[in-house]
Amino acid sequence: MPRTLQPDRQLFMVTLALCFIGAVMVFSASAMTAREQFGNGYIFLIRQLVYIALGIGGMFWLMKTDYRMLRQPRVIFTGLAVTLVLLLAVFFLDRSHATHRWIRLGPLSLQPSEMAKLVVILYLGWFLEMRCAPRGFGINDPLHTLAPALGTVMLIVALVVTEPDMGTACMIFFIAAVMLFVSGISLRYVAGAALALVPAVYLLIVRVPYRYQRLQAFLSPGSDPQGHGFQLLQSLIAVGSGGFSGVGLMESRQKLFFLPEAHTDFIFAVICEELGFIGAVVVLVLFALYGWRGFVTAMKAPDRFGRLLAVGITAMVVGQAMINLSVVLGLLPTKGIPLPFISYGGSSLLGMLLATGVLLNISQHADET
Repeated sequence: MPRTLQPDRQLFMVTLALCFIGAVMVFSASAMTAREQFGNGYIFLIRQLVYIALGIGGMFWLMKTDYRMLRQPRVIFTGLAVTLVLLLAVFFLDRSHATHRWIRLGPLSLQPSEMAKLVVILYLGWFLEMRCAPRGFGINDPLHTLAPALGTVMLIVALVVTEPDMGTACMIFFIAAVMLFVSGISLRYVAGAALALVPAVYLLIVRVPYRYQRLQAFLSPGSDPQGHGFQLLQSLIAVGSGGFSGVGLMESRQKLFFLPEAHTDFIFAVICEELGFIGAVVVLVLFALYGWRGFVTAMKAPDRFGRLLAVGITAMVVGQAMINLSVVLGLLPTKGIPLPFISYGGSSLLGMLLATGVLLNISQHADET
């Protein structure tokens, strides 16, 4: 008699809890801004709820769809082709915030770079499983494994950097690096890649004025408190103002036109101000639980493809959360990286929920023989 498939309930509940916190905090952080811009304080909340509903619907669909269907070449290469076309298409559309990142359809928008994260995870999961099979070339074959794997990833990264969106490009590279490391890549290739990145980092940061100014603001925000250091200083003020229990939900002062991007990239600062140390710890614990359950799912996956998918998805969610929290707390230079499930933004929210649907499906097949 076949066993009943049950997804990881803890992972499922953690995901719903993060989405609930996100909806509440998006409304709290954006109500005044929305009223000023659109005359309706609920506009960002309504949009966020729509994307949560769509994302949870997609999550349930993928949770019921055997993840092994995703390893079909037609699925992998269709996803790659569509992603590359969309990443190229943004350069022919109007700029938004001085970047080519979004494809807009009326009130809706799509950020192809968010789709690129999922496609990279699927591609590497399929490709590395095939190369690491008993009769495969092995993970450390430079011509048949590393060149095709990294070549595809670096093409996507180059397009995302050109938008420009270095934060998302770094996330895609980080996800790929974690998946290659878990697959057993030799440390000599890791060292070689690290050395090759030095001139790239120099050209992309030091030689690009606005990125170099962000780096300087990170190192010394007080040197330009009304300019490049303004956002970080306002974030730190918000975090410090919350104390142990916070000033109260909806009572943040920094979100009142002091803290830029309060409902998107810097929403954790509002959480710290309104809910204090207690609220911050709750969010950290939820992401830690997500990482733990994702790790358990990867360890119990019945095949290498499922293990690599689980590792990639967990690295994407937890890694992005840690980067966002580090930026808000002044531990990393400012990057346009949203807090998964919590920050306002449809493309990121949909991507995270769809990826979690795949992760939940893998958890259903844990220990399967």
